[in-house]
Amino acid sequence: MTKLLLAVSAPVLALVAAFAITSLVLAAAGDPVMDVWSQILSWPERRNLANIIDNATVLYLSGIAVAIGFRMNLFNIGVDGQYRVAAFTAAVVAGEAWLPGYLNTALAIVCAMAVGAVWAGIAGVLRATRGVSEVISTIMLNAIATAVVAYLLRKVAVRAEGSNAIGTKKIQESSQIPNIGIGDGPGQEVYGFVVIAVLVGFAYWFVLNKTRFGFDLRATGRSTTAAVASGIRITRMTVAAMLISGAVAGLVGLPILFGESFQYGSTFQSGLGFAGIAIALLGRNHPIGVAVGALLFAFLDEQSNPLQILVGVSPDIVAITQGVIVLTVVISYEIVRRYGVRLEQQAVARALTHDRAQREEVPA
Repeated sequence: MTKLLLAVSAPVLALVAAFAITSLVLAAAGDPVMDVWSQILSWPERRNLANIIDNATVLYLSGIAVAIGFRMNLFNIGVDGQYRVAAFTAAVVAGEAWLPGYLNTALAIVCAMAVGAVWAGIAGVLRATRGVSEVISTIMLNAIATAVVAYLLRKVAVRAEGSNAIGTKKIQESSQIPNIGIGDGPGQEVYGFVVIAVLVGFAYWFVLNKTRFGFDLRATGRSTTAAVASGIRITRMTVAAMLISGAVAGLVGLPILFGESFQYGSTFQSGLGFAGIAIALLGRNHPIGVAVGALLFAFLDEQSNPLQILVGVSPDIVAITQGVIVLTVVISYEIVRRYGVRLEQQAVARALTHDRAQREEVPA
């Protein structure tokens, strides 16, 4: 019971602290605090709910990609570049339609995962063989990815008639992933890719907790020295973790590609990889926790859209709230962890005192 209360108290404490800090920021700026929260916390309409689920699907995949690296004590900050090159690759492959129907879709998804894995694997190999920090190498690879995709896009792009926007060939309707309706009105559909995102979350949990590889990965992340002593090859695990993280990162842009845009262009959504870092931290690298974090961020983003019009407050306040939530979660979990350790120490002290007292009562 105590462990359950401690587990629940950390996120509750974080959210309360984030609410209080954001309210202070609003009050200091002279904005209507209660009006802002009334808008943000109101129940979304069906159309807005569909947008929240769509955004959460993308953010969830990004969070899982980052979480895989975190469990190995690796900071894969390159998800943004990995999903860009992967989405571009998938768009080109799917647009060429080398295979019919969903076989073409499957081929594009596999190619996206392979390219994402290779792009992340570069940083993994550098870390394993040369000791290069994956933080530095993935940041550099992000910049390279942006330039490479921009260059290749000009080579293969089709310019829309009467527009300056350019993009790859449009994916044929037979290879598009149909959306799932959650209502009868317009815009009340969610990406069909949400099913694949759920499967990715389950696979992440299963591999991490039910396989030898997952045990080796977690053990290496906890203590490199202990892992070496138990016979785990650190070099191989480092490269493997980055490859898997990159493969999942390759899926990040695909819900948008196969469910909405159907081509990769100059306006394709960016910045999804960096949001995944915050969501992985918020979800404590657990598949359910990451899902909650993705839904929370997507909810705040969607509810902030009308703030400027209805309340007269910049929607940027939500970015402040999201940042404060991540900080308070990290701090709250550390406070709760230390409190839990203190409770365990007190329990052990009481048990030792009781045992000593019983021994003293026994006659010699």
